[in-house]
Amino acid sequence: MQGNIRRTQKLMDNWTFIGRTGEKCQVNLPHTWNAADGQDGGNDYYRGTCVYEKTVAAPQFSADERVYLQFRGVNASARVLWNGKEICTHHNGYATFRMDVTDVLQDENLLRVEADNSVNQKVYPQKADFTFYGGIYREVEFLIVPKEHFDLDYYGGNGIRVTTEVKGSTGIVHVTAYTNVKNLAEAGMSIRFCLLDDEGKVVCEKNGGGEAALEVPEAHLWNGIKDPYLYTLEASLMKNDEAVDEVSCKCGIRTFFIDPDKGFFLNGKSYPLRGVSRHQDWKGIGNAISYEHMERDMELIREVGANTIRLAHYQHDGHFYDLCDKYGMVVWAEIPYISAHMPEGRENTFFQMRELIVQNYNHPCIVTWGISNEITISGKHRADMLDNHHALQKLCKELDPTRPTTLACYAMCHPFHPVTKISDVVAWNLYLGWYVPGLFLNDWFMKFYHWKYPKRALGYSEYGAEGMPNLHSAHPRRGDHTEEYQAKYHEYMLECFRRHPFLWSTYVWNMFDFAADARDQGGEPGMNHKGLITFDRKIKKDSFYIYKAWWSEEPFVHLCGKRYEYRTGRTTEVTVYSNRNEVSLYNNGRLVGTKTGEHAFHFKVTLEAENHLEAKSGTLTDTAVVYKTAQARPEYKVTKGKSQNWV
Repeated sequence: MQGNIRRTQKLMDNWTFIGRTGEKCQVNLPHTWNAADGQDGGNDYYRGTCVYEKTVAAPQFSADERVYLQFRGVNASARVLWNGKEICTHHNGYATFRMDVTDVLQDENLLRVEADNSVNQKVYPQKADFTFYGGIYREVEFLIVPKEHFDLDYYGGNGIRVTTEVKGSTGIVHVTAYTNVKNLAEAGMSIRFCLLDDEGKVVCEKNGGGEAALEVPEAHLWNGIKDPYLYTLEASLMKNDEAVDEVSCKCGIRTFFIDPDKGFFLNGKSYPLRGVSRHQDWKGIGNAISYEHMERDMELIREVGANTIRLAHYQHDGHFYDLCDKYGMVVWAEIPYISAHMPEGRENTFFQMRELIVQNYNHPCIVTWGISNEITISGKHRADMLDNHHALQKLCKELDPTRPTTLACYAMCHPFHPVTKISDVVAWNLYLGWYVPGLFLNDWFMKFYHWKYPKRALGYSEYGAEGMPNLHSAHPRRGDHTEEYQAKYHEYMLECFRRHPFLWSTYVWNMFDFAADARDQGGEPGMNHKGLITFDRKIKKDSFYIYKAWWSEEPFVHLCGKRYEYRTGRTTEVTVYSNRNEVSLYNNGRLVGTKTGEHAFHFKVTLEAENHLEAKSGTLTDTAVVYKTAQARPEYKVTKGKSQNWV
């Protein structure tokens, strides 16, 4: 594939932003006006309409080409005007949309985008534990394509649909192509499909109509983080033996299934899904992040050793799904049908689900479509909500019969609730041991559910505890927001999951702290602090390392409590996390002790005035310095906010 038939022209710089009071300033994209809103207690969190304008010169194109204007994400609704005339409205803040502007192009054009994240009853999300950023926060570009081209007008898709299967050692890549040509044969056209290996060598090639099955003897399977092998599928729209349009995508040949007793299987082998959830926003940037931010997120998720990601609670940027394909992350993808069913928003749930599946169908990383999250919180419109879920389940099966659906249930949604029976598999957001006392209740819930519904696959879609790097305690307890309690909580949960291997997936809530405008707790308003890493991605909390000890094969030792510098009492507990099976601890050069085991190693240290701690395992070391003090530091204690939770 030559790769030069289609062209793009970015439209990212020199936009005029018109804010809520009519003030104007020049901005470059990506951009959100809510980058810091809500983080002062919510007083300055603006939800409404702001405007972006830009004078745009017509791109170079021929009479045999068409020009599309393409947006990768405008939150939450967009009204697009071209030279004063409305050419598009779009009501999904997380998906790609585009429109053909060829016939309205002038030499100079005024592009106006009205971005609206205001409160309404029609567009999801409206109630949830995260900030609803407004703005044009992903890429905008012209897409110049041939007059005869692969379809660009169906829910933001790219015109090809790839489904893989495995028969013995042979992989089969089923491809369906869609074009704007009504009848290929009558037009004297055909489609050539070509499958390339990761070195660019042709594996299989077929010519014909809009469908083909490409066989790959001794197929190299996409095998998660162990071996995320990708082929490239190229499709060329042919006329007179020449390609008039071309599209391509990566594809991975794999099989998977979920067993209610044994969990998730990839390519016929047990592959327990143990991973994290991700929100896309960063401190000071909001959701207007760059590809570099996405790549840093992936780097950190890979470091902790996760093999799966729940991409919550909306469609993420296409580049991040590409990264998941590349690095072998199994993905739970979902729409923001969350917290409260809105009868006027039914059509929006279908629309967002269509865009999610159509735009992301070809990604081998995705194994399940999430229908909703904590939808029973409000308790209103029960009959209509259940009917909507049945309709979404049916829609998912029509759009993609190859993947199961799932549902993330609210903690207070009891196991007998009818909504929990609709999706193919199910999971719960449970914070037992955080919002309610009793870590042991997690064991009770898992055992009870598996006993009551032995044929129903169960997962943990969310679990976690707030942990702030500036808060510490020698006696950590539920609700104190300390780094120590968060680590203690996660130590328990990891052991709990080992006791219940039938869980098809588990997802830490959350990989990163994220903005949640309705919260005011822990002394930092507008934030959810359940991340294993801080909002700015600069501090890996101690709990990050207990997961690394369980999941990662990269040898390391981590000495916890580095930020807990000043301690009272005669003795203190020192914890070391490591994926080695023997750890020694030294204080001021003297051996405290050597312990064998796995993951978490706890030592009792007699405090001196100044304590230079060193953890060792072979050549691996980590150090910290702590001091004995007579009085507990008041800054280590949580400052209670106006509310402990967002609801």
